[in-house]
Amino acid sequence: MTTPVKATLIALAVAVVLAIAGIVYAITQQAPAPHVAEDGTLQTTRADSHVLDDGGTDAVTVVEFLDFECEACGAFYPIVEDLRAQYDGEITYVVRYFPLPGHINSTQAALAAEAAAQQDRFEDMYHRLFETQQEWSHATGETPAVFRAMAESLGLDMAAYDAAIADPATLARIQADKTDGESLGITSTPSFFVDGTYVQLQEWDDLEDAVARAVEG
Repeated sequence: MTTPVKATLIALAVAVVLAIAGIVYAITQQAPAPHVAEDGTLQTTRADSHVLDDGGTDAVTVVEFLDFECEACGAFYPIVEDLRAQYDGEITYVVRYFPLPGHINSTQAALAAEAAAQQDRFEDMYHRLFETQQEWSHATGETPAVFRAMAESLGLDMAAYDAAIADPATLARIQADKTDGESLGITSTPSFFVDGTYVQLQEWDDLEDAVARAVEG
């Protein structure tokens, strides 16, 4: 083998090694570390997480990572509402965003919810999105005008709403939730945690059973 050929092969080998190293570095830099509380349990909420019901310091904390366009989330919506009513004052119910890439309007819906949250109207938009899910969830393209009309119907300040939608920080807030979910091992929605423990959903009443056990202590 001639010296120029050897040099070329060595250069290619070095380039491949550097490329692989770069990919590995990028992955490790992007992979979020799980949030661990002082007692060693997984931390499933942040200070800015959206709380629908606050049961106080002794309440059981239920966290849902959801996608507003997800049909399974829509199916669990009435179950969740029944649980919130049944355990009113005994649980703290927290909602976090986890828009899935296969759902065209999932991020647009989350943006609408987050823009409403900035006007203290998160829960109103949360209900409206699930109540109308079948009307907008099968679109072939993003439909921000649909969600803007919802905001208008809720009586939101539309100038503030539009500004929030356009603000990159609003999308970043949604992505922060998703990043936390990924660090907790979430790959699908809805995903529930009860007092920091992941709830494996196999039957419709698995969530209710997990909440009941936690409340009963």
